[in-house]
Amino acid sequence: MTRAFVNARCAVLPGATHSDPWGGGHDAWKVGGKLFAVVGAMEDHGVSVKCPDVETARLLIEVGRAERAPYFHASWVRLPWGLVDEAELGERLETSYRIIRASLPKKVQASLG
Repeated sequence: MTRAFVNARCAVLPGATHSDPWGGGHDAWKVGGKLFAVVGAMEDHGVSVKCPDVETARLLIEVGRAERAPYFHASWVRLPWGLVDEAELGERLETSYRIIRASLPKKVQASLG
């Protein structure tokens, strides 16, 4: 699993947009202007995603399925390359997308398709 896998998976999600908001080669994926997945520029160790809550993030870290996502809220985790398989990575990306999308105003959600 690589940056290319993450980018390909995120690119097909309705309303998902790619940017590099901090410069330097980050792959930041947003829906409705809000981040749902980020691959760092300097240290390409994995992808950071949002979990449903802090408890889920802590559990994933405790059982060794994720690491704390640097610079993000405690409800985010980083999934290091090779730690989870493609199926789980895809599910975590889609879950993060759904969490962020659901937090958007209804009008914005409706406009995303």
